[in-house]
Amino acid sequence: MPRRSPTLSHTDAKGHARMVNVGKKPITHRTATAEARVRISPALATAIRQNQLKKGNLLEVARLAGIQAAKRTDELIPLCHSLPLDSVDVVATLKRDHIHLTAIAQTHARTGVEMEALTAVTVAALTVIDMGKAVDKGMVIEGVRVLSKSGGRSGTYIAPRKP
Repeated sequence: MPRRSPTLSHTDAKGHARMVNVGKKPITHRTATAEARVRISPALATAIRQNQLKKGNLLEVARLAGIQAAKRTDELIPLCHSLPLDSVDVVATLKRDHIHLTAIAQTHARTGVEMEALTAVTVAALTVIDMGKAVDKGMVIEGVRVLSKSGGRSGTYIAPRKP
């Protein structure tokens, strides 16, 4: 017997995009963690380590940009619900050849915070590029993904470890 394709939750019967009605879903504690990396040159790593960038402390500005972005996710992604965020934490860590970004978003709501965590790390990564482009024009954003999420009907998700 052929498998039926799942019904798309963000389209109506005519195939038009729509916002999902979450009004009858229970309010639960929801968390999501996302990560991203920005590959950087040795010269930029040195400048960051020595806090010598003209625009200031790259790691701190990227961290704050991520927090600010998470709070505006519904303005950036058309079908996202506005969420009352309980907290957003972004960590920006300088490694040898990249900056590792992690965001944890939490809420008590009827829908999850995965998009807020993803928006946080993505905007933080873009901020790294903006602040470091004078030193390194070849930066690359990679590995943007949800690491984990909890709460809601679908329960807990933990991403498989990368090889």
